[in-house]
Amino acid sequence: MDILWLIELSIAKLKMENNPLTIEETQNGLRKKKYSAVELVDSYLGNIQEYDKEINSFITVTEDKAYAGARNVDKLIADYGDKAFVDYPLLGVSLSHKDLFLSKGVRTTAGSKVLDSYIPPYSATVVDKLDKAGCIFIGKNNCDAWAHGSSGENSDFGPTKNPWNKKYVPGGSSSGSAAAVSAGFALASTGTDTGGSVRLPANFCGIVGLKPTYGVVSRFGVVAMASSLDSVGNFGHCSGDVKKVFDLVKGTDGADSTLINSAYNSPKSHLRLGFPKEYFIKGIDSAVEKSVFRAMDVFRKGGIEVTGINLPHTQYANSVYYIVMSAEVSSNLGRYDAVRYGASRETFGDEAKRRIMLGTYVLSAGYYDAYYLKAQKVRSKIIQDFDKAFASVDAIIAPVSPTPPFKLGEKSSDPLQMYLADVFTVSASLAGIPSLALPFEFNKEKLPLGFQLMGPRFSENMLFTLGKLFESATDYKPAIAII
Repeated sequence: MDILWLIELSIAKLKMENNPLTIEETQNGLRKKKYSAVELVDSYLGNIQEYDKEINSFITVTEDKAYAGARNVDKLIADYGDKAFVDYPLLGVSLSHKDLFLSKGVRTTAGSKVLDSYIPPYSATVVDKLDKAGCIFIGKNNCDAWAHGSSGENSDFGPTKNPWNKKYVPGGSSSGSAAAVSAGFALASTGTDTGGSVRLPANFCGIVGLKPTYGVVSRFGVVAMASSLDSVGNFGHCSGDVKKVFDLVKGTDGADSTLINSAYNSPKSHLRLGFPKEYFIKGIDSAVEKSVFRAMDVFRKGGIEVTGINLPHTQYANSVYYIVMSAEVSSNLGRYDAVRYGASRETFGDEAKRRIMLGTYVLSAGYYDAYYLKAQKVRSKIIQDFDKAFASVDAIIAPVSPTPPFKLGEKSSDPLQMYLADVFTVSASLAGIPSLALPFEFNKEKLPLGFQLMGPRFSENMLFTLGKLFESATDYKPAIAII
């Protein structure tokens, strides 16, 4: 097939019609020989080469691996036909990884110069599972160093920019992963969510992002941030794509001792959705608030009952999160000592130093009880709030961020203002419950707006069902940022 035809097709689909392929559409096209996997990789790598100099969503592009993977996909389809898609459920999916995920033989930096030349000898469980499922490895995505950030501005390799408007942040810390999918550089991507690091970038970049239940996706081979909070999630253009990746990577692996295999029950026929009054507070951007209420109306019209609920300890969540998270960060970053990594502490960025100092302080003698222990007690109260709420509703709808995407540099000089970007996401992280971020519309600056759905532990299937219902009710079509 003429490669010029494919490039023209890519431009037509990605730039003019502004609608990317989904996983199902991609695989159907491969089945019907509309294009080859090699031609798809040509398209993705062409987009990266042309546009990512400005977006900065990749730290490493694995061109050789991508073409080798694509040639293998084409051979499997030629040899086995439709059976190849049964044996390899994500066959032909071009996917990138947040640079926290170890990838055998490919540099892994965690967005930090401390690991600038680190080449891991093995891959993370998630990377390995996706490789074996037939995914095509496109590259490693930029992220806030050590996953410390809400904006994507803390990477030692330069900030990632929002593909919808390069003057704005894409959200963090999984900034490059979200931007890559949003900009048409990859069909799907992986990320981590400790306090909102999948949901914020998904929300700011106008795509779907999942923070799963804590302990259902292996963290083996993923650079740790805060071990009682870290969750491995993923990004896609629609709920169905995110579900396909989640279904593939979840489950025990014998390497992560916190993993749990749990039954995922089918959603009930009649669902009740709650909105927490504590999330609609003074200071929330009016466009964000109105957009979430319009989303509630969409669910109501779809037959979902929507009612107000209370989560009374929400006001303490941010303080609790930054105490617990910083304590665990200070412990986890302690392994990067000068014996093994040279003068590593001189290369830690300001945000890493800030969290190390805060975490060490709250764990120190005389302050442990006053801060860390008290924070853990309030964390239990937050969990109890959710348990009580889920006794009366099946899921919760809420904003992801109190504001739309903000401008690069707008909050970087004021850490406390930056931390407030997490105010609506950290509660779900502290409670260990799943949350699905969904795009909806755009504000007057043509920046994405959306919302999150939170459910009880192991309720991912219900969240995907609600996501698909919403997409159907709004005639949702995935969109590529016009970059």
